[in-house]
Amino acid sequence: MTTATEPTGRAAPASGHGPTGSAPRPEHGVKRARLLELLDRRGAERVVLTSATALGWYLDGARTHVSLAAPPIVAAVVDRTGDTVLATDNEVDRLIGEELPSGVDVRVVPWDQPLPLPAAAGTLTEDDVAAELRRLRVPLLPVETTRFAALGADTAAAVTQVLGRARSQHRELDVAAEVSAEIVRLGAEPLVVLVGGGSRTGVRHPLPTTAPLGRRALIVVCARRHGLIVDVSRSVAFAPPTAAEEDAQRRILGVEAAYFDALVPGTTLATVFRAGCRAYGLHGFDPDEWRRHHQGGVAGYAGRDPRATNVTDDPVRTGQAFAWNPTGDGAKVEDTVLLTEQGLQVLTVDPAWPTVSYGGRRRPDILRRYLDSAGAAAPATSGKTRG
Repeated sequence: MTTATEPTGRAAPASGHGPTGSAPRPEHGVKRARLLELLDRRGAERVVLTSATALGWYLDGARTHVSLAAPPIVAAVVDRTGDTVLATDNEVDRLIGEELPSGVDVRVVPWDQPLPLPAAAGTLTEDDVAAELRRLRVPLLPVETTRFAALGADTAAAVTQVLGRARSQHRELDVAAEVSAEIVRLGAEPLVVLVGGGSRTGVRHPLPTTAPLGRRALIVVCARRHGLIVDVSRSVAFAPPTAAEEDAQRRILGVEAAYFDALVPGTTLATVFRAGCRAYGLHGFDPDEWRRHHQGGVAGYAGRDPRATNVTDDPVRTGQAFAWNPTGDGAKVEDTVLLTEQGLQVLTVDPAWPTVSYGGRRRPDILRRYLDSAGAAAPATSGKTRG
């Protein structure tokens, strides 16, 4: 009989399988080499990966969960001889057939037993090396940036489609349901879907309610595919914004520009964070506005990896993705961007969404869904220049 302390071994097929049954992915060898260098620096024999973030990164985007609200159902042990994935007997066939990359040894454990995580001398846990593991996830490899850009474009288009057919009388919950469905159709997971109508503009994280959208609405989406998570926020108006609303939207782009401009390779996240926080006062917001909501940080295999603060000393690197989300006075802007040798590349972009120019960049405008007497949507305005 197989026991938790005597697991059986099975190998993932040589052809390899991922979340979409694809061929072996070339990035795995690079990531393994990074972990072996970590073991050398620490004088350790193995590292045990147990979080969704670390497993998504190391197992090439494999879906290691059943419930989005629960921890992963597998663990990975990386040592000097190879990779071992610990999985329960009721899940292992699906994992090998549909999720896991080739080249890993899968050790099967009875479903009613805990995974036998190694604890011998020379074993590192994620808690032991959290900051080091985080820094090993950057820079993103070319195959990762390709996936990220595709997910960003798909997610942005899904938001455009949903808000393009929304009406002021629709409930926040209805819009959330529609965008969640669109994300699932993309083969992605809607990790966060927030919708705040005109009556809830002061709510920073507007979990959807039965309230109607009203005059205006904000939608926030975090979607995951291949382990990578994009973040995007968009605003829609069903009646002409007030002068104060237009002004706040212009000013929040100024704060975002400060974050973008500070993304210089070699500086620290804390330096970028301080530059963005200072910009609130410079653009007519309360100088302490940044204290009322987190400002974002590095994007990748976690919602923020890490979230930026005044003491986050992680270095900014080319090939790193970011998602800043400045907000104030009812206005918000958020996109996932990639820092490249040529500058910032916006990943969550849909050409159909109206934009304005600010600081030499095209940034998302409000989608202006003013309705005529027949109930048809008036054309969205775009092409303005600001800043």
